[in-house]
Amino acid sequence: MRADRLVSLVLLLRRHGRLSAVALARELEVSTRTVLRDIEALSAAGVPVYAERGRHGGFSLLPGFRTELTGLNHDEALALLIAGSRRGAQAFGLGSALASAMLKVIDALPESHQGIAAEAAERLLIDPETDLLSRRSVAEEVPDAVVAEIRRAVLAGHRLRIHYAAVGQAPRWRTVDPIGLVTVRDQGYLLATRSGADRTYRLSRVLAAERLAEPARRPDRVDLDRAWQERGTRFRAGGDQVAVLVRLAPARREELVGTALAVLAEEADPDGLLRMEVTFQDARHAKWALWQLALDAEALAPRWLRAWLRERATAIATRYEDHPED
Repeated sequence: MRADRLVSLVLLLRRHGRLSAVALARELEVSTRTVLRDIEALSAAGVPVYAERGRHGGFSLLPGFRTELTGLNHDEALALLIAGSRRGAQAFGLGSALASAMLKVIDALPESHQGIAAEAAERLLIDPETDLLSRRSVAEEVPDAVVAEIRRAVLAGHRLRIHYAAVGQAPRWRTVDPIGLVTVRDQGYLLATRSGADRTYRLSRVLAAERLAEPARRPDRVDLDRAWQERGTRFRAGGDQVAVLVRLAPARREELVGTALAVLAEEADPDGLLRMEVTFQDARHAKWALWQLALDAEALAPRWLRAWLRERATAIATRYEDHPED
């Protein structure tokens, strides 16, 4: 994201005093042309960057430059950094202004906390450009204490115990190595590894969390946007997903959307019901979701799902048939 790169550029200049375009390009892993464009964007945003020509020249900040934002504590500054990472600023042409604002927020932190801010920018991702688990949904409520404990573990690099309720399973404790937090359409996810394998946990299903003293087993640096994209690619390539065509009472729509992986199609039936095509993680997930909706939903396809629902309903009806009293 360009705004993050602009902030990194300013912090590099503050730390080193003067750097050439080549050195900045190497540090930021971009081309020298990109560095020159970023320097122009910073100047337009009011950051006093100037060039010194000659053999030992380069770019520097005006001596003594420091932003004047004060009165923020660490959590307040972190909150602004997270809010400032939204991609909307780019869409409305406010990327340079956002970079300047983020710089002021970082500058407002004590020097001992500025490293934490840089870590936060790397470990927290808001609305990545991917359709993994995309759906039309409402915001999910997660207890503040749970989210705070998970966030502390992510930023501190500690292992984490979570009491997690997977779909169709009883809640149980898991010990994971947290990598980062991602929010997609008001739904939060914890990216982690467990026993070395990639895992993605939905925050609304975390019932409790406990940060451990043991350091997390994870890379020192992470490209969270790329990690999310890669997990999305692997997820969509999986062969166990199930597509279901369902007729549904409108009052239960949000419940179905909230548990499905994605909504592929949706239209209104003449009888006032909704006709929706949704995908589930696997067959067990589809069975569980449709069974929870009871008579407010009818699975139209696939046929094996209709058969399973019919057989289970029949078995339960048989179990509860009236019997003559002894």
